[in-house]
Amino acid sequence: MAKSAEEENQQEAFGWAATDNSGILSPFNFSRRENGDDDVTLKILYCGVCHSDLHTLRNEWGFTFYPVVPGHEISGVVTKVGKNVTKFNIGDRVGVGVLVGSCKTCECCEQDLENYCPRIIFTYNSYNPDGTKNYGGYSDMIVVDQRYVLRFPDNLPLDAGAPLLCAGITVYSPMKYYGMTEAGKHLGVAGLGGLGHVAVKIGKAFGLKVTVISSSPQKESEAINRLGADSFLVSNDPAKMKSAIGTMDYIIDTVSAVHPLLPLLSLLKVNGKLVTVGLPNKPLELPVFPLVMGRKLIGGSDVGGMKETQEMLDFCAKHNITADIELIRIEEINTAMERLAKSDVRYRFVIDVANSLSQ
Repeated sequence: MAKSAEEENQQEAFGWAATDNSGILSPFNFSRRENGDDDVTLKILYCGVCHSDLHTLRNEWGFTFYPVVPGHEISGVVTKVGKNVTKFNIGDRVGVGVLVGSCKTCECCEQDLENYCPRIIFTYNSYNPDGTKNYGGYSDMIVVDQRYVLRFPDNLPLDAGAPLLCAGITVYSPMKYYGMTEAGKHLGVAGLGGLGHVAVKIGKAFGLKVTVISSSPQKESEAINRLGADSFLVSNDPAKMKSAIGTMDYIIDTVSAVHPLLPLLSLLKVNGKLVTVGLPNKPLELPVFPLVMGRKLIGGSDVGGMKETQEMLDFCAKHNITADIELIRIEEINTAMERLAKSDVRYRFVIDVANSLSQ
């Protein structure tokens, strides 16, 4: 039987998908578009496992479109380029992060803030303007418009570097925007998971004094001796928290579970800034008194545009910053998700896609 025009412009792909809110992943055959004039095709080598993947798989945010192939921390090599592609060549080491499209013409896009475009197209669980569905990096290959492809510096490993495409830019962008780059200032990092451990490393590279704020006292040695934090604060120790009141210039809150903000706000100096980048599935309570009495600010931030994400990758390469990862095979992904739900990972799972994904 002859193929339709639509089928002629597609290529077979293979990955792992969830089909319902159990979140259980299993092998999945699907199609990608053929490489267009402005497109880059990647062979996916590695894909990080983000907490957003878990939320999406289980429809905890309420807007999952099944079937869903997660994954937006993608690294690999270029296998094909369109005739209009000037930035990349076959064989280049590249990455794809949280977004694969935007309108390109709005105020945000013109300011290199594609991540805030009203018509942003996410790497997965999202639809293209032509109605076709996007599938993420738990798969063997992907086709992406060249604008949304990132170059991996030569000294940045593709496995431990992959999580930087979400975890790295999610903490780098607010540090830059909110001025958390002044050497000698005091940064608190709330939560020591996939985002938090990268925030510690980037904060130290900016010359900040860094304190990790965690409910897990057993993480103290690792935070200080392995990740380079200056100090450690147990968030559920009232005496320790009291002793640190008014000592921090900034706090990046990476906690993805519902938690009180008041204890964190109390740690800030006058004019201090608390920026939240975790995404709890229920609203947090906002205490107004400490904001007013200390002229404090609570803000948010969501990854970064393409220019800033490339800047972050180059910065991390310069300072030898990577994620601390546990490399897994694709068939281990459901166990990994159960562990991720319990925060049982130091600090980011990365799927060895090329060496484990087979039909």
